Amino acid sequence: MGDKVLVAYGSKHGMTAEIAERIGKVLRQAGHEVDVRPAGKAGDPSAYRAVVLGSGVYAGFWRREAAKFLKVHEAELAGRPVWLFSSGPTGAGDMEKILSGWKFPKGLQPFADRIKPRGVVVFRGAFDEAKASFFERWIMKKVKAPSGDFRDWPAIESWAGDIARVLQEGRPASS
Repeated sequence: MGDKVLVAYGSKHGMTAEIAERIGKVLRQAGHEVDVRPAGKAGDPSAYRAVVLGSGVYAGFWRREAAKFLKVHEAELAGRPVWLFSSGPTGAGDMEKILSGWKFPKGLQPFADRIKPRGVVVFRGAFDEAKASFFERWIMKKVKAPSGDFRDWPAIESWAGDIARVLQEGRPASS
C-alpha cells in the first residue's frame, strides 16, 4: 500500500467531479499525493493509503459507477481509511428538512456499514439546465428543486481539510 490518496467519484454533468477535484486540491495542498478519478476508471484501491468516494445523487441513488466501485471493492475499502460524500440537493434552507432524513443511499448502507467510513457527508449540489436532459429538467420542476449552483465550497474545503489532518496524524515521521 502506497502513501497516495484516491478521490473517486460518480458524476453525470461534471458538478460532482468539480467537488472531487476541490477535495483533491485541498489534500495536495496539505502535502498528500492524490489521484482524482471517475469511479468507473479508478481501478483497484489497494494501491492507496486512503480513499474518498463520492457521487452525485439522483432520486436518492448514487451514480451507477460510484455504487459499483463501493460494492466491488468493499474488502479493499474496509482495510483503509475511507470517507464518503454525496452531492445533490439544490436550493437554500435547512438540509435536514430538504433531505427528509436521507443521509446515504439505503441500498448501499450495508456496504458502508461493513467498510466503516471515517465520515459520511452530503453537500449541496448544482443543477445546470443547459446540461440536463428533458427528463432531468422535468423531474427538477416536479420536485420544485431550483436550478443553480448551491455548492458550499468553504464547507467542502473544510471537510477535505479535516481528512488531510487525519491522514497527516497517521503518517510516520519522516527521517
